[in-house]
Amino acid sequence: MSRSHVIVKTLFRYTNILEIVGDIVKIKVPLNENGQGSAVKFGDLAILENDLGKPSTAQVISINREEVSLQVFSGTKGVSTDSSVRFLGHPMQVTYSNNILGRVFGGSGMPIDNGPDLSSDSKVEIGGPSVNPTERIVPKKMIRTDVPMIDVFNCLVESQKIPIFSVSGEPFNAFLARIGNQADADIVIFGGMGLIFDDFHFFKTSFEDAGVFSRTVMMVNQASDPIVERLLVPDMALAVAERFATEEGKRVLVLLTDMTAYADALKEVGVSMERVPSNRGYMGDLYSQLARRYEKACDYARGGSVTILSVTTMPGGDVTHPVPDNTGYITEGQFYLHDGVIDPFGSLSRLKQNVIGKVTREDHSQIMNTMVRFYSEAKDAEQKMAMAFELSDFDHQLLKFGRFFRERFMDINVSINLEDALDLCWQTLAECFEAEQLLMKNELVLKYFPTKIGAEETDGAATA
Repeated sequence: MSRSHVIVKTLFRYTNILEIVGDIVKIKVPLNENGQGSAVKFGDLAILENDLGKPSTAQVISINREEVSLQVFSGTKGVSTDSSVRFLGHPMQVTYSNNILGRVFGGSGMPIDNGPDLSSDSKVEIGGPSVNPTERIVPKKMIRTDVPMIDVFNCLVESQKIPIFSVSGEPFNAFLARIGNQADADIVIFGGMGLIFDDFHFFKTSFEDAGVFSRTVMMVNQASDPIVERLLVPDMALAVAERFATEEGKRVLVLLTDMTAYADALKEVGVSMERVPSNRGYMGDLYSQLARRYEKACDYARGGSVTILSVTTMPGGDVTHPVPDNTGYITEGQFYLHDGVIDPFGSLSRLKQNVIGKVTREDHSQIMNTMVRFYSEAKDAEQKMAMAFELSDFDHQLLKFGRFFRERFMDINVSINLEDALDLCWQTLAECFEAEQLLMKNELVLKYFPTKIGAEETDGAATA
């Protein structure tokens, strides 16, 4: 099916193409009836005829009075200054209905899974404004993931926007897929940007094998696809997520990977338009472009919720790189993935206090703080051991605890529900310390601290 299926109505045909730079076409369009601006609008779609006889879809990305810049989705191969442009009078649209569940779409919004035709289904415009603040409510519900480093130590809260900070080579895609498979969301919208085929196939297979594909919508721009489609994927995913949340009251989890690829696409388009870069080649509006997408996260007063979990890779592990640096100012914390584990010190969920001890067990807050405190002390004991200092009996207790903590909680492959994870925390403390060493509320220690841990149970847990 040709991309031209998106045509609903056409305006005038224009042939006055001024220049072609990369995938950018600049064309002269007459002013509107008042003579005060362009006759077309920012974000409108257009159909560009080329010498190859295959119409290409393009989008208005810049307007300077009569000069209009178009980003051509499939590239400008075969396009000449004699080509013609027809504007459609509406921005990019994406299919929305219950029929899209279990379907895979490309970066242009068209199905790529050879499934049933969806051309008659309703369409929604992408890239709209964020929801009115008066329609939002304070986040107070938790999304369970069965990942202990999230559920116990940095809860994922409905309507939260939070990235996974990582570096190339880390298993962040496998981790993101696990969360999508295990999260207790009603619908998962997956947006992939610049994915190699192996990663795309991995996500699809993972969702199918976990039995959650029927509640999942995939929107994927592969590395071999036009780069401009990379810019459309987050907007399409979020537009669909908003509709499911507002019209059907669904709890929607949006997974995006990787936002650094999205930012790099913004940079490439900016360079093609001869815009002056700001920092390391990125345009000055990088913060605004990222914030416009992340602010779509919302807990609706009269509907469901949209939660955004993204991946942001840090080139060279540099957290001061413009993409993670700007992201950190927008989002509500981060999960820091390195060396195959979630770092409890580099990770933060700024909304966890809204749910810990309120929708979770009474001991959650105390056990979380105690576990992190002892792990911090265990890291100090490991440093003392590495420097050949004499270790006390308490240092040996800390070393044992640190080993258990990494094996039972930090490994991203560990899957355990929240209540069992809290019980395992108490068990781990009992295996390493006496009750009086915990410095916790006495009533919680009396209620939850195991009274006896057998040697056989301890040995078995150490090898779990």
